Amino acid sequence: MQASFRYPAEPGAGGGAAADTVLRGHFLYNEPMSRHVSWRAGGAAQRVYVPADMADLCLLLKGLPPEEAVHMVGLGSNLLVRDGGVRGVVVLLHGALRALALESRTHGIPPAPDGENPGAVVYAEAGVAAPKLARFCANHDLVGAEFWAGIPGTVGGALAMNAGCYGAETWQRAIQVLTVNRTGRLTERLPQDYVIDYRHVSLRTGQEEWFLAGWFRLPRGDGAAARDTIRELLRRRIASQPLGLPNAGSVFRNPPGDYAARLIESCGLKGVRVGQARVSEKHANFIVNLGGATAADIEQLMEKVEDNVEARTNVRLVREVRVIGERA
Repeated sequence: MQASFRYPAEPGAGGGAAADTVLRGHFLYNEPMSRHVSWRAGGAAQRVYVPADMADLCLLLKGLPPEEAVHMVGLGSNLLVRDGGVRGVVVLLHGALRALALESRTHGIPPAPDGENPGAVVYAEAGVAAPKLARFCANHDLVGAEFWAGIPGTVGGALAMNAGCYGAETWQRAIQVLTVNRTGRLTERLPQDYVIDYRHVSLRTGQEEWFLAGWFRLPRGDGAAARDTIRELLRRRIASQPLGLPNAGSVFRNPPGDYAARLIESCGLKGVRVGQARVSEKHANFIVNLGGATAADIEQLMEKVEDNVEARTNVRLVREVRVIGERA
């Protein structure tokens, strides 16, 4: 049975209060999502909720009407919100779900396979930035997490899309996850509960759930060498990516046996613009905001790239970024 729930009154609306709830987070109304996505573009969210912690988030979900749209957002580094805005509730996880620790318990944690370096298990909540997880592991003499330094998102986003770079992927290290569903129920799940592929993760049962945390097993090794690797990966990222302008990282997935950036560049699309959005001249799989780009500019440029690459190479690029909301 759902909890009784009423939204607090919007500022200036007068009257009304969430008397039936004990939520400890706070709401923002008609909040510009350009403040919360790395493209720095797009429309407003009808309601944004900043939970106090995981329990508070579960209480929110338990009380929401079943028809209410819910969007979980971390750093907004893989997201475009259309200019017409997004209805429902956007939940910002980055400030709330930030626990990061070595897991001390053994009960309930899947054991390492026979013959494998048991290493250690790291618990990271969904709002933890992936580069922070990489540094934490290296500082505890754990290796194999260095690639997360090149992912400009959170643990939740990395789990949701099997984020990866430099030849490694998130679910190669994940041994267990914590999820929540629309009723606020928490569930611990194992990798075999999911269909996991390149930049794709889906629950086999088809239920709607969100990742709240993950447990990752890393072998013990040379922490100093891992930190050196992280510094080198960051150096390469700075040298090869247009980090000086707002962007959302790689826009398209790499097609089998090829690279999206190579295909885009081969079609002469570097530097192509729509409004204030441009295909980066530094890395063809990045679209940058030159200043004042609208979400429509960015989306139209994505479509232009898709159409041109398909027409010239017979390959239809698949988007890595998520687009939500309504057109203006």
